[in-house]
Amino acid sequence: MANKIDNFLKVNPEKVPLETDQGILESEERKWGLPLKEVYKHGLAFYKEKEGKAIHLSYEDRLKLVAYTQQTAHGPLDKNSAAPLGVLDVIGRDRRAAWQALGQMSQYQAMAGFVHTLDRLSPLFKPYLEAIHKDLEDKKHRELKKKEEERAHLELQNRIILEKQKQQSTKSTEEQQVQRIKDALNAQTYDQFLQYAQQQFPGNVDQQAVLIRQLQDQHYQQYIQQLAVDKRLASSNLNNKEDGDKENENINEEIADDCNFNKPEATELTDNKSMQTSDKTQTSEYNEELKVEEESEDDGFPAVEEARMWTRGDISQFKESAYAGGGRLTVGQGETVTVRVPTHRRARCLCWEFATDNYDIGFGLYFEWSKSPTSEVTIHVSESDEEDDVGDDGYGDEEYTIQGNTTDLEIGGERRTLNHSRPLVSLVVPIYRRDCHTEVYVGSHTYPGEGVYLLKFDNTYSLWRSKTLYYKVYYTQ
Repeated sequence: MANKIDNFLKVNPEKVPLETDQGILESEERKWGLPLKEVYKHGLAFYKEKEGKAIHLSYEDRLKLVAYTQQTAHGPLDKNSAAPLGVLDVIGRDRRAAWQALGQMSQYQAMAGFVHTLDRLSPLFKPYLEAIHKDLEDKKHRELKKKEEERAHLELQNRIILEKQKQQSTKSTEEQQVQRIKDALNAQTYDQFLQYAQQQFPGNVDQQAVLIRQLQDQHYQQYIQQLAVDKRLASSNLNNKEDGDKENENINEEIADDCNFNKPEATELTDNKSMQTSDKTQTSEYNEELKVEEESEDDGFPAVEEARMWTRGDISQFKESAYAGGGRLTVGQGETVTVRVPTHRRARCLCWEFATDNYDIGFGLYFEWSKSPTSEVTIHVSESDEEDDVGDDGYGDEEYTIQGNTTDLEIGGERRTLNHSRPLVSLVVPIYRRDCHTEVYVGSHTYPGEGVYLLKFDNTYSLWRSKTLYYKVYYTQ
């Protein structure tokens, strides 16, 4: 039997084991795609399951396979330790002879010999291994996919947690910011609100506290609404400024020519290089509407030209100069101050400048088509912007009325109309809130004819604050 095994190895030289175990392991794994131990384990299971059913081997082939399994499990045959065989145990003697014929073959060489012999004897073994290999790859792929899904799910949960934490942090920051704003506003207005509450509920501390909280909440809401309006107006002014960049240079030159005043304070306008027209575009569309309306009512009056307005930064110097010249007054909360300036027969243009302390104020310009009985500049104060109590200027208690139910400082565009006996009033500059506490607002307008200019400083939107106003008004040729 040993001679037959030697003859088999000589006839099949490709089945001769490699010289080193490492070389055998690498070669077999390249061939089968699985480690040699795994291939041997599956080959042994295949042999036990299929022998006598799907495959039919000869007696000698079975002896070879058994010999390889013994060599793999126990190593080379040791006759001294082997159990004695019976006299009639022919099969046992044949198996032992086949095992002995393998000599000093290593464990890995025996595994390779078993797998190669089984592959040669059974065509079904290789597809069987391929199916197992595919199942293992699919299982590995499923496990990998499962791990990726678990990792993605974990990352998603982490992102959700981080987003919640971020939202909570943002919410907390916003709440802190809101509280800081409220605290600052309350610190500014507490004394005023307390005084008002004491007047409303004298001696009742609880009612005073409730009223103060209500007033503080209302004041905060007004503040937030005003911020939103200012942001919207700033965005609109920025767009208008970008559209009119090319035109501004020519306008600035014209303004400089128009403002060559004989009065010393007029030099402040021509020396400033940063003059800009900020209200030209805003006023034009309103003037167009007013022109149509006024011409339809009275064709005897010419059209009113647009005013020129710009700003400059020397606000501190301007306040000192205006204060020295007596051009300072206080516009109370909820009041409108109207400065009436008659046209001068030796001038052709009216110029004005104004600024305030700490807070903004509404400003608008109108032209009254009437002959003033006096050439002096007069100042009139009213509780509402809808009507002016003129007093002793000769025109009765009301000069004009406002068409429409409400006046909105944020959108501007008040429209004056003739009311029978009252003189006609044309809109020159609509009333807008001006940030004149940060820079000096300057403007000029060419006379449309003989009449009276009405410079309106509107503080009706402020329920609690008075405004300190600095202004100058003068003529030029």
